[in-house]
Amino acid sequence: MERIVPVRIDVVVWLALLALTGINIGLAQLKLGPVLGVLELAIAAIQAVLVAVFLMHLRWSPGLVRLVALAGIAWMSILIAGTMDDVLTRGWLPIPGK
Repeated sequence: MERIVPVRIDVVVWLALLALTGINIGLAQLKLGPVLGVLELAIAAIQAVLVAVFLMHLRWSPGLVRLVALAGIAWMSILIAGTMDDVLTRGWLPIPGK
């Protein structure tokens, strides 16, 4: 049975997403150095959680759907960690012949 979500929840989430987007745009105007990337990624993660939980209805989904969503996040985390491992360690070994 499909759960009917009140429109109020969608409006509150929409306003939160707009506010977070405004904060992200405001932060982009500041000269924060390397901290800026961390803050913007944190805000993007919060936005992704809001979209997944409320707009994609994961909050009201059965346990198996939540498990599949968590498995997808875990797999993406493994792929990102492997990519970052490669990118961050490229200059550690000398190139033969140079």
